[in-house]
Amino acid sequence: MDHLKDFLTYLTVEKGLSRNTVESYHFDLRKFRDFLSSKGTNFVSFTKADVIDFVERLRGEGYADSSICRLLSSIKGMCRYLLIENIIEEDPSENLRAPKKWDRLPKALSVSEVSSLLDLSASGVSDPTVIRDHVMFELLYSSGLRVSELISLKFEDINIEAGFLRVLGKGSKERIVPLHMRAAEKLKSYASLQRAEILKRKRSPYLFVTGRGGPMTRQRFWQIIKRLGKRLGIKISPHTMRHSFATHLLEGGADLRSLQKMLGHADISTTQIYTKVTADRLKQVYSKHHPRA
Repeated sequence: MDHLKDFLTYLTVEKGLSRNTVESYHFDLRKFRDFLSSKGTNFVSFTKADVIDFVERLRGEGYADSSICRLLSSIKGMCRYLLIENIIEEDPSENLRAPKKWDRLPKALSVSEVSSLLDLSASGVSDPTVIRDHVMFELLYSSGLRVSELISLKFEDINIEAGFLRVLGKGSKERIVPLHMRAAEKLKSYASLQRAEILKRKRSPYLFVTGRGGPMTRQRFWQIIKRLGKRLGIKISPHTMRHSFATHLLEGGADLRSLQKMLGHADISTTQIYTKVTADRLKQVYSKHHPRA
């Protein structure tokens, strides 16, 4: 019996999780299953010691604490399912403490770095796909979207006149995100001109399209933004733009509850990590500029 397959079906049908989330569970648990197989251990008869060994293996391979936390969370979810289905009698992951997830603070660009990135991506271009990429960069920073949310945007999700986007976030939860005037103007121009050039008479419901008519993929967009960052000497990913959006809003005086809604965080404790980011940045500014520091 394939308990992993049954668990993934449970996540899709019973829990209603998105395809991306289910794929993440699948990737994590397949890695754990391979680890157990290398030890000659059955997938549903592992012990707490096996999980600890797996975590130590991940540490030895250089996995970040945040990645280990995600893998451990997937194992815990699987264990809860096995208990519900009476496949196991005790939870081997119970009371296992995850590594401290936020030892490494989210990387945020400075305002000048963001300006340089956006200016470089927009400078003297006429290629419709490059203009598309630039508009995507603008939206990441101006609205704080996750990359999965960005590439999933459909034409019907934008309301340029009202100045907002309708976003389908984690857990298929819908939220409304403000659309900055500058980003709105660029989005309007792209939607009426470059998008049609890229599609070449093809039809697609997606806002950011490829020449084949499908949506931009996460992998492809990650490659594009990484290459642009390399030209500027900035280490960057799509999530860096989201972190920068959140950090700069807080530095500008935004309150946590509003930021939580814009980011689509289910728990405000997730949003609170940015208060530490801004506090640390203030300390750096003080140390650098105060004459007695």
